[in-house]
Amino acid sequence: MNILVINCGSSSIKSEIIHSLTGNRELVMRVERIQKNPVIKFGDGETITPEVTGHEALLDLALPKLLEKQGAGGIAAVGHRVVHGGTEFDEAADISTEVEEKIAALSTLAPLHNPANLSGIRLAKKHLPNVPHVAVFDTAFHSTLPRRAKTYALPKELREKYAMQRYGFHGTSHDYVSRKAAEYLNKSVEELRIITCHLGNGCSIAAVEYGRSVETSMGMTPLEGLVMGTRSGDIDPGLLIHLMKNDDLSPEGLDQLLNKESGLKGLSGQGNDMRDIIEKAAQGDDDCRLAIQVFAHRVRKYIGAYAAVMGGVDAIVFTGGIGENSQMIRHRISQRLDFLGAILNEDKNHFRLDDEHPVGEFSWNHSRVKLLAVRTDEQLSIARQTAALVNKKKVNQIPPIPVAISARHMHITQATLEQLFGEGYQLTERKPLSQPGQFAANETVTIVGPKNQIERVRILGPVRPKNQIEISRTDEFFLGIDAPIRESGKVENSPGCIVIGPKGKIQLTDGVICAWRHIHMTPDDAEIFGVKDRDIVDVKIGTGDRALTFGNVLIRVSPKYKLEMHIDTDEGNAAEISRGATGALVLSDGEAHLTKKKLKR
Repeated sequence: MNILVINCGSSSIKSEIIHSLTGNRELVMRVERIQKNPVIKFGDGETITPEVTGHEALLDLALPKLLEKQGAGGIAAVGHRVVHGGTEFDEAADISTEVEEKIAALSTLAPLHNPANLSGIRLAKKHLPNVPHVAVFDTAFHSTLPRRAKTYALPKELREKYAMQRYGFHGTSHDYVSRKAAEYLNKSVEELRIITCHLGNGCSIAAVEYGRSVETSMGMTPLEGLVMGTRSGDIDPGLLIHLMKNDDLSPEGLDQLLNKESGLKGLSGQGNDMRDIIEKAAQGDDDCRLAIQVFAHRVRKYIGAYAAVMGGVDAIVFTGGIGENSQMIRHRISQRLDFLGAILNEDKNHFRLDDEHPVGEFSWNHSRVKLLAVRTDEQLSIARQTAALVNKKKVNQIPPIPVAISARHMHITQATLEQLFGEGYQLTERKPLSQPGQFAANETVTIVGPKNQIERVRILGPVRPKNQIEISRTDEFFLGIDAPIRESGKVENSPGCIVIGPKGKIQLTDGVICAWRHIHMTPDDAEIFGVKDRDIVDVKIGTGDRALTFGNVLIRVSPKYKLEMHIDTDEGNAAEISRGATGALVLSDGEAHLTKKKLKR
């Protein structure tokens, strides 16, 4: 279907009619210099220099012209980029009056962007009242950040009063290029740990672990993190207190300084365009040389940090205007990353990305970590998310999903079983489990962490190719183990522990995880629900005031499975879930049907 994508920025408007399947651009429109001497440019070469200024007036003029060229009947839906979704939105949403009000309320967190985004929504709905309008949020991809990554070390009452947490931005770009990189590497994004570097006038880095954002450099606002075109990025808060006391800077003055006068512009004294700074640096300008050095240093520092956060990295991806086009900046950032296994091949670093070649690799063939530049396409991603929401299956008869609470347990290899219970030992069945062919064994073990130990941890059979111990968050803190949230089988770079059996003990080097809440289903079930293996969904359990919605639930599909949702003991206790409870997949409007989320957009 043809999707009209509208991206209302603070100083420009980008609009394209995109075929959501092929990615073909049917029509392109740009509005530049919105506040002074605006220009409207169409992809067919027509240019208009209107007398009016401002988002609403210019859109009111430009949209009818665009629809006249395309024909309103050829547009199936409108996708709107919205910068800040706060805690309200972790996926694309149909734009209702209530959603508009929530976007407006979030303007305090993105004062330069959300009001402009809202203008685009209201004007587009005025001119296209009979088609669906969908909001796609920059922050949505980062809604999977764990608490440790998104929480500021500030008093709880302040954090809650002002919704102060790290949200992250450029999510649509980070999501798109991580998937494009995985496609280039002939792997599923859910198998990879990828660091994505979006480098342009605005810059951010994300740690994408198995398809989920687990860290990102921007915070509550787009000001945190890297050095950017005019934004300072990370800075000592004490420095700001010093300026307020000694230079009599007001909040407005600080805002102007940090957002408009700092970054590359402040360092170089030559403006915020990296191309101009590189040229001046080559001519001997020391301030421009310093700007480049600081910029590259900050990016490299974050890459090292995010590799540590994920316990390794498989690919480092550069995108955005600078990341895609500046081989010199890619070189400066990528040098001295050999210790990670990312080995720069400078001969391969000279390429130009285009529609035919959207990915360029500049690491050696034997490099364990691949260095890639990927052409981002946020507009296409918005179009596809919009089409997915519009096309979403709505079946009339959807079965309830039985909910099971998984107690702590261990999956074990035959070799480990024999080391703990004796040579040739075989598991004995205590009782069958709901999943066909699986059983709770009579055998139990003791697991020992740095702080405490837990006895009588039951083994589940049959034996597996990998050792794996699944514990709850309460167990994690009791044992003193920092266990990541993972799907079953993903034990790489997870912590280990000591396991004691009646005939011996073993030191596991990895395998301790907190299980990612998940749903087992057959291919027939998946067809009914309209989901695929490894999709992420929300599940509503209960009704009325006691209803709870569990987010980020992983779908696992196999003919061997039986329909069932698994949550851990902590979640079951907190939600007061009793035997026989059922859940339902959730629509964005709260009805119990279905929604597909982040991993398969």
